[in-house]
Amino acid sequence: MNKKDIITIDLEFQGKKQAISSYLIKHSTGVVLVESGPGSTVPALERELTKLGYGFGDITHVLLTHIHLDHAGAAGELSKFGAEVLVHPVGAPHLLDPSRLIASATRIYGDRMDSLWGRFLPVKPEKLRVLRDAEEFSIGDLSFRALFTPGHAEHHICYLLDETCFSGDIGGIRIPGYRYLRIPMPPPELHLQKWKTSIALLQKEKIKTLAPTHFGLYDDVEWHLATIQKNIMAIESWIENNLSREKDPDRLKGLFQLWMNEQASDQGLTPEVIEAFALSNPIAMSVDGMLRYWNKHLHPSI
Repeated sequence: MNKKDIITIDLEFQGKKQAISSYLIKHSTGVVLVESGPGSTVPALERELTKLGYGFGDITHVLLTHIHLDHAGAAGELSKFGAEVLVHPVGAPHLLDPSRLIASATRIYGDRMDSLWGRFLPVKPEKLRVLRDAEEFSIGDLSFRALFTPGHAEHHICYLLDETCFSGDIGGIRIPGYRYLRIPMPPPELHLQKWKTSIALLQKEKIKTLAPTHFGLYDDVEWHLATIQKNIMAIESWIENNLSREKDPDRLKGLFQLWMNEQASDQGLTPEVIEAFALSNPIAMSVDGMLRYWNKHLHPSI
């Protein structure tokens, strides 16, 4: 599989470029999508597929790295057109009945739910396929391997296709043109030690191209994965230095925003790139994730 055979579809989330992608790969009897994107970007997905000469009926399989709304929200919609949806066993029940997932997200996003995420329809039961760790499977003339990679979420999968790794969110968030990345840390399942273990697993694989959902294809794999490990260690230090003396979420969000602003300035990020990072990785969400991680895993008795 040549990198040029993998098509990055920009879903233009909230009208902005390079925030959320789906990856399209042609095979002998149709096309595969890695990530469906959210329900709110279904029109953009349909438009981009039409430009490529495809429709929803040409999608035979949707490979989900995990079930967060920005990655899996449109999976049920695509299953209505015949696409088989592949997912981690922990995520599968929520695709069949997304009511709890929707209720949890509504508590966070309130009346912005529809404009941000659109419809999250259940996946048709006969179109849901649950994967095993390290499972190898074929789609047409393509051969994939699923690797369970917890850390960002317990139900996270990376997909290996030849020497390309579709890394979801465990591979961090990066914008083309910048050698800089961030770690998305939403609650409730953030676990930094598991994240480091997952990256170590990827470092043992023969990967030549990384394809994070946010955003694009990258060939500097060794640097990218090593930088994720380095960033996780920096996050661990930030957590210990700040959460040990400050527990107010709003003040913590201000402190974390300042840290991210310093990094953005050092990297010379443009306002457009900063906005893309903010859409893919909201500061408030990461602080909520760090607080839960601190209370649940680092200092549960405090």
